[in-house]
Amino acid sequence: MTNESAEAGLPAAPSLPATPDAAPAVAVDPNSPQSQDHPVVGPMEVDHVAVARLYGEPLFTLPQDLYIPPDALEVFLEAFEGPLDLLLYLIRKQNFNILDIPLADVTRQYLAYVDQIRQRNLELASEYLLMAAMLIEIKSRMLLPPRKTEDGSEPEDPRAELVRRLLEYEQMKLAAARLDELPVIGRDFLRVQVTIDQTIAVRLPDVSAADLQEAWRDILMRAKLNQHHRISREQLSVREHMGIVLRRLQGRRFMEFADLFDTSGGAPVVVVTFVALLELSREHLLEITQAEAFAPIYVRLAYQPS
Repeated sequence: MTNESAEAGLPAAPSLPATPDAAPAVAVDPNSPQSQDHPVVGPMEVDHVAVARLYGEPLFTLPQDLYIPPDALEVFLEAFEGPLDLLLYLIRKQNFNILDIPLADVTRQYLAYVDQIRQRNLELASEYLLMAAMLIEIKSRMLLPPRKTEDGSEPEDPRAELVRRLLEYEQMKLAAARLDELPVIGRDFLRVQVTIDQTIAVRLPDVSAADLQEAWRDILMRAKLNQHHRISREQLSVREHMGIVLRRLQGRRFMEFADLFDTSGGAPVVVVTFVALLELSREHLLEITQAEAFAPIYVRLAYQPS
């Protein structure tokens, strides 16, 4: 690592692998029986444990002429998310005022880090080189005498655009960090799923006496509209009308309460039919139901005829 990168506190560049002449060091206890009885020369065999496998065969000792290519193993940690992230790190690390950036020091440290990653990943270094060129351009513009504008006002600081981008990036980075601190499903907690059987039988409302009275009043009003003057007296039987009602309900699932009354026979027939319905309901031969309040009333057989 260069001195500039060390001063800036940058992440260390990856170290190169060992040269072909370097032999691996083996720690040996001088007090062990093996070291006293058998002197150790070069790599040793430790408890017959293979250090590697070559074509499926165990290798207990490393060969002395083993050649390791320089790029056999390379570890590079990309600690920054982009050029702005690196530049912001350098400024905050040394407590520089972001509104008055010392471009000479920052550019020197920035180029030191770019030089490290350019040797290993040219594609990654291309984005950083673009920012480095911008820093050099801003520094060169600051060294030149400022040009006055047409209206005579002071020219804009060459660092203004860079400062604006850095401030916006820092705001987005802080907002992203706050969002990442929020609990996330699957990472911080799991969703609990509980299955509840909500199968409930539909319970129809009971028909009250007031509902029957209202329905009966409506039927009487309709029966009065169809009154006829009769001379002869007709004998009406409740039992007979009970049979008529049962026959009309056979083969039907439901029948509306008002449809059971023959209003053309006048009020006496309607009264006898109503009494027959009450008798059948008292003997549990009929069921009078209503889907909801103020809904039509229906009548059905309480048994299924064979």
